[in-house]
Amino acid sequence: MSPPPFMKTLRLLLLLGSLTGVAFAAPLPANSTITAATVYADRAVVTRSAHLDLPAGQSELTFTGLPANLADQSLQVTGHGTAATILDVNARVVYTETTADPRVQTAEAELTDLQHQDRILKDKATTLDQQRALLNKIETAVTQPPAKDSTTPRPSFDDWQKLLTFSSDNAARLAADRQSLDNDREALALKITAAQSRLDDLRGRQTGPRATKTVIVRVAAAQPGALDVTLAYAVDGASWTPAYDARLHAEQRTVDLTYFGVVRNGTGEDWTNIALTLSTARPNLGGGAPELYPWILDVLRPMPMSAPPGSFRSDLGFTKKQTFANSVMVTGGMPVNGYTQEAAKDSDLSVATVDTAATSASFKIPVAATLPSDNTAQKVGIATVTLAANLQYQATPKQLETAFLSAYVTNTTDYPLLAGEVSTFLDDAFVATSRLKTVMPSEKFELALGADEGIAIKRKLVNRFTEDTGFTSKSKRVTYEFLITLTNHKRTPERVVFKDATPVSRDEKIVVKLLSPAERDLLKPDDAAAQPPKLGIARDTDGKLLWRLDLKPGEKREIPLKFSVEYPADLSVSGLE
Repeated sequence: MSPPPFMKTLRLLLLLGSLTGVAFAAPLPANSTITAATVYADRAVVTRSAHLDLPAGQSELTFTGLPANLADQSLQVTGHGTAATILDVNARVVYTETTADPRVQTAEAELTDLQHQDRILKDKATTLDQQRALLNKIETAVTQPPAKDSTTPRPSFDDWQKLLTFSSDNAARLAADRQSLDNDREALALKITAAQSRLDDLRGRQTGPRATKTVIVRVAAAQPGALDVTLAYAVDGASWTPAYDARLHAEQRTVDLTYFGVVRNGTGEDWTNIALTLSTARPNLGGGAPELYPWILDVLRPMPMSAPPGSFRSDLGFTKKQTFANSVMVTGGMPVNGYTQEAAKDSDLSVATVDTAATSASFKIPVAATLPSDNTAQKVGIATVTLAANLQYQATPKQLETAFLSAYVTNTTDYPLLAGEVSTFLDDAFVATSRLKTVMPSEKFELALGADEGIAIKRKLVNRFTEDTGFTSKSKRVTYEFLITLTNHKRTPERVVFKDATPVSRDEKIVVKLLSPAERDLLKPDDAAAQPPKLGIARDTDGKLLWRLDLKPGEKREIPLKFSVEYPADLSVSGLE
């Protein structure tokens, strides 16, 4: 039995009354500025701040013009001020015909103007081609022999001369104009290529339609009031790599190591006077070790390729089960969704503040940084430390008669020294570029400081003679004698370590004997492997000899190396020098 008509009308009125009590969200632009950025090896987390006056009820805060490659799952929102509840956060892509970035607009206008100039030159080239074709038609028409019944007189010699002059002058003019035009177009093509590259860099090398993202934050306030909102998100296009300046003070036996971060910003957003943090974390590797799957052997059967289960990775590099949820919170002493707002921390003016976690470290740069979004490298200082150095010269005179200086130091800082390029200076003189491996706190490492002529090393073949040996069977013996001369031209005592080699026999018929240094002068295996290494001569199993010795200032030392190789006379031996 259907309800009477007046009941249907009553229900409709009650429904309309309930809807009128809902406060619908009103769009409220959040005029935000970038205040901070944390840069990783392959991305950055950017923080924006905005101050708004909220009305009572629900409001939609809109952050517009954000990078299109913003990772939606990385969005985090915090608020401080009036009592308000952040309901949800979402992002949507907005496509635009033009960009609001004035640098991009200037680059686009420059490229458009160059392309317009190219079209003008192309039209001129077409005109020249048409004039050349017309000249060819005139020459053909004039030189065409008249028909047998034609009354047209044949051209005279003067007519032919005028035609030749006309044709030559115009052909030369057209050829010169075309050559000049081609040169102009080639030069213009280079300008167009450069302008397009600049524009690509400014756009972050995005392809397809120009897009930005708008982030919408829904909040609800019981009463009007002011609210400071912070929006953080991860975005590709930023990176940093470590670099170092190592300045050796030889007499003081110290190394001043300056730690830099080489930062690039290609996110599409300029960073102006922001708080910059460099992190050693690697979110692209995910949160845990990859899964190990069974190694299956089977009969080969064609089958479609597919990714192993669980190998899908999100934009932030975490596995599907480990993706970040959108995080929202409001302040006032109460955490929301398990998060708390990080308190501001003052930084030292000369050294970056280091926050170390279980798996990474973060360097808070002490001064505000400005990095335009043009992918150019910018160095920011992290720290300068003075490290005690044990100096040692190393050489392989058989290969190169040059001594190379190395400094052995210990990382006495509280932060890791990541792998990177090292520019080495000896006092104020640049000497070499090398590479530093990753060094953790308290770990020892070596700095290669380049060649130093203060230690002279020479290797000379003194004698090489061959003699016949044996009574019942004929054999040959080849004896080598070298002299290695070391000279310390420095005013300080120095340690020198150099290597040489004796031949290694791969056949029992070939016998190698070390004559000098004598076997009794070699370090025992335990002494050779001692730490710190002992002075003396050590030998390993592949025939290499290592001398470790100290030279006084001005000292010259001559070290002999002598060995023999004996083999049957009828045996051909390879490898003899």
